[in-house]
Amino acid sequence: MAADWEEIRRLAADFQRAQFADTVQRLSERNCIEIINKLVEDKKLDVVHTLDGKEYITPAQISREIRDELYVHGGRINIVDLQQIINVDWVHVENRAGDIAKSDKGVQLVLGQLIDDSYLDRLAEEVNDKLQEAGLVSVAELCKNYDLPGDFLTEELSKRLGRLIQGEMDQYNRGAIFTPAFVARHKARIRGLFSAITRPTSVSSMLGSFGFQEHLLYSVLEEMVNSGRLRGSVVGGRQDKAVYIPDIYARTQNAWVDSFLQQNGYLEFDALLRLGIPDPSSYIKKRFRSSKLLFLRAACVAQVLLDQVEASVEEAVNSATWTDLQPVLPSCLSVEDVGMLISQAMRNTNILSSARVLGGSVVVSEKFISDCVSLFDEAMQHKAQKEVKNNPVFLITEEDLKQAAVLTDSSAPSRKEKREAERRKKATEGSGSVKSGGGGNAREIRIRKTKKKGRKDEDSDEDSAPSQQNRSRQTEAPFMAPEEIVSVLERRLTDCPEEVLSELAEHLVRPLNKRYQEVLRTVFMSSSSSTAGHSKKKNMKDLQEEITSLYNNIRLFEKGTKFFSDETQVHINKHILRSLCSDVTNVLVNFLAADLMMSVENPSTISPEVRLKILSKLSEETKGPLMKLHNSLNGKTLEDFLTNLETCAEVCGFMLKKGDKKRDRQAQFLHRQALSEQLKDTEDPALVLHLTSVLLFQTSTLCMLHAPGRCVPQIIGSLTGRIPAEQQQLLAAYQSLVVKQLLSRKQQDEEEEEGDEEARSVRTQLMALTPQVKELVLAQRKTSVSED
Repeated sequence: MAADWEEIRRLAADFQRAQFADTVQRLSERNCIEIINKLVEDKKLDVVHTLDGKEYITPAQISREIRDELYVHGGRINIVDLQQIINVDWVHVENRAGDIAKSDKGVQLVLGQLIDDSYLDRLAEEVNDKLQEAGLVSVAELCKNYDLPGDFLTEELSKRLGRLIQGEMDQYNRGAIFTPAFVARHKARIRGLFSAITRPTSVSSMLGSFGFQEHLLYSVLEEMVNSGRLRGSVVGGRQDKAVYIPDIYARTQNAWVDSFLQQNGYLEFDALLRLGIPDPSSYIKKRFRSSKLLFLRAACVAQVLLDQVEASVEEAVNSATWTDLQPVLPSCLSVEDVGMLISQAMRNTNILSSARVLGGSVVVSEKFISDCVSLFDEAMQHKAQKEVKNNPVFLITEEDLKQAAVLTDSSAPSRKEKREAERRKKATEGSGSVKSGGGGNAREIRIRKTKKKGRKDEDSDEDSAPSQQNRSRQTEAPFMAPEEIVSVLERRLTDCPEEVLSELAEHLVRPLNKRYQEVLRTVFMSSSSSTAGHSKKKNMKDLQEEITSLYNNIRLFEKGTKFFSDETQVHINKHILRSLCSDVTNVLVNFLAADLMMSVENPSTISPEVRLKILSKLSEETKGPLMKLHNSLNGKTLEDFLTNLETCAEVCGFMLKKGDKKRDRQAQFLHRQALSEQLKDTEDPALVLHLTSVLLFQTSTLCMLHAPGRCVPQIIGSLTGRIPAEQQQLLAAYQSLVVKQLLSRKQQDEEEEEGDEEARSVRTQLMALTPQVKELVLAQRKTSVSED
């Protein structure tokens, strides 16, 4: 014992010493934190640091605290609130809450909230209280009140139906819960209301008027209709277009439809819609399954009405007339439906190729249309004769040429034979019989016409006018315009509707034109054979004189161009080519066109287009040289034209004789006489200047000149040194006044008083100088006449 107490006292002394002794080694707070972090990194310790940094907490402790808080909050708590209560990071709270929801079947994680079964049971009890009070509870309203998703609430409440909730859920729409008493009251109201309905009624209107629950109404209504408690039917399914049709109305409706179809032979879809039938086409097909009905766009037609249309169409074809089906057809049919009905009737009677539909509802026999063509025979004959007389060149065809060749070859000698005969005749006559006066005078008239306008580009305008006119003509002459055909038909067919006449005229245009071409060809051929003697070529002697005269005049005019510069010569040559050279070319072409029955009375009217048409019909023997002659008209010199003219004259059987000095002087005298007569009669200052300058040029150079108005300044310039100075000054002054007058005419739209005064002054001066300018030429003429 003594030893034990001694040991106790020794230990007490050691403890006392340890208490009063200073500590040699101690862990600081920083060391402890580092040690814990190291253990966490080595995964030897599982702890979570709090947000304030003062404590460590284990995951198990987090789970225990989450369960405690869930119990304290009545079985429902938000994870965000748990994070603030537990004071750890939100991620750790969410992970532990997910683990709890997975491990515990009585706890669920919904939209970031932990909810256990105790909370859902209390919720179901509250819902049951509301349900028993109202008879109807909407899941959508519960979602709004409890802030829970609809699918989750629907599933959880469905589990507790019959246990905690005394009610039932709609099978078609799981969005509402009813009590048996509410369903019974609902069925009674639906049964009473729909039993009293006697006409088609929209189900959607019942919902708004009587406050029925939509899906419950459809379910109860279908159940009662299927069981036979309600005698009727629901059309349109569970949609806004759903309509309840009682049997009493359906029987009345069917009787009306049957009666209307039997009496009228058709059913209009819009009328059935007004009766309350939502799908008329399906209703008719189902109702009249065994009947043959023709379905159109807006109606269906019975066989009775179709038979009437077929009979009318067949009668019109057999009697070669027309029939208007509008009185027979229902007025409700559209134009498209009428066309479909008539087409079907024509197919059934096999007359599609024997009739046409005009005006939408008028069936016209093809024979009737052919008879209408004969109404124009007399007018066609008159117009053909007139057309052949006026435009024979544009009516000729290859077939006509072949027929004409047969006629001419059998009765007339060949061109070579006639050419040899003419050559022998000319060789015996001698050169003294050829006259140049007539041809020269004829050409002088042409000169006056081209110079009369007194404008800068009068020649080009005049030459292009016939070309534009001929270019606008059609190759085939049309017979009548549709408006003219309608006017003729109105006089002959008085009882035909106006719109039908317009369409009938459009159908007649093509056959009338075709027939008119045949009549035109027949009249042309008959007139050609009957007037063969009249359309023969001119006497070779007359043509010889005319061509020789034109040829010599062109040569004489060419000499006059040598007094001018190259540029001026080009303008003058082009003017001669467009006028005199074109005339002699037309004479030769018209001479050859007589064999083709394409000749005209006046060769000067032949345009370049008509000339090419005639040349294309000629044989290769004459076509080549004349085509070169035609192309040389577009050149700038007269040498090529004269060379080609000599070749063409020989091909055509003419002999060109160059004039001697006596004949040249006679041609110059006639040319001067013609221009002087024209100068004496004219009062136009521009034309007076033109004629005076040309006559003075001929007097001073002894060379004829045929120049356009644009070359008058060059002509006056060439007279310098050839006429007295005072005459030159007079011409220059007169020229300046003419230019001023032409410029003032271009400014006639400017109504200024000063301009009017200037124009009047110019006119006064021109009137005063015109007699003096004329005297420059006419005085010389008087002198020469007195000397003679």
